[in-house]
Amino acid sequence: MTTDLVAALDIGGTKIAGALVDDSGAVRERFQVPTPTREPGEAVLAAVEEVFAALVATPGWAAVRGVGIGSAGPVDAAAGAVSPVNIPGWRGFPLVAAVRRTLGAGLPVTLVGDGAAIAAGEHWCGAARGVDNALCMVVSTGVGGGLVLDGRLRTGPSGNAGHIGHLCVELDGEKCPCGGRGCVEGIASGTAIARWAGEHGLRAPDGGPPTAAHVAAAAREGDAVATVVLK
Repeated sequence: MTTDLVAALDIGGTKIAGALVDDSGAVRERFQVPTPTREPGEAVLAAVEEVFAALVATPGWAAVRGVGIGSAGPVDAAAGAVSPVNIPGWRGFPLVAAVRRTLGAGLPVTLVGDGAAIAAGEHWCGAARGVDNALCMVVSTGVGGGLVLDGRLRTGPSGNAGHIGHLCVELDGEKCPCGGRGCVEGIASGTAIARWAGEHGLRAPDGGPPTAAHVAAAAREGDAVATVVLK
């Protein structure tokens, strides 16, 4: 074990979270803010900067040797850009360049889809540890996925391999913000489940309609993660 740390950033439709992680996978520091989903892109970037400011202020920041970003998709890993379906203010947003400006030169920054990040984490020290092939899914505000094949994370040329949230499963289903119809995300995400629950008379603890946050709160750290090991 070394004393070096990595700064991790998670961009989601409900929250933007950051952490300092050591080489055993242990989280040393953690901070998060709500995602200003319906505000302009500048406000979303300001939330990212707030998260990083909190991490930079911790004693462990001096040991950070790199930054990893997992973002709701789709992403363009080669260009360092993101276009999260649930964050309309970001379309082709150059997130890697923005993070480099925020933190200054010197730290390498790597971007992948959040499903790929989850798959990497589960393969490293989670449910897929020690297996060669796995599909890892995240079900939160949206639905994402990542692939481990032959013992290696496979992100594909753009960083979106395994992102199953926008596969069509209902040909005449509702229109999705991605432009398709009947997507997995539109049926099985926390947002969709909350909408279905509200339409069927269920209410949140305060008596109002349920939200994706209520669905997410029922799962560890705000997300439900499923891992399927492929034999």
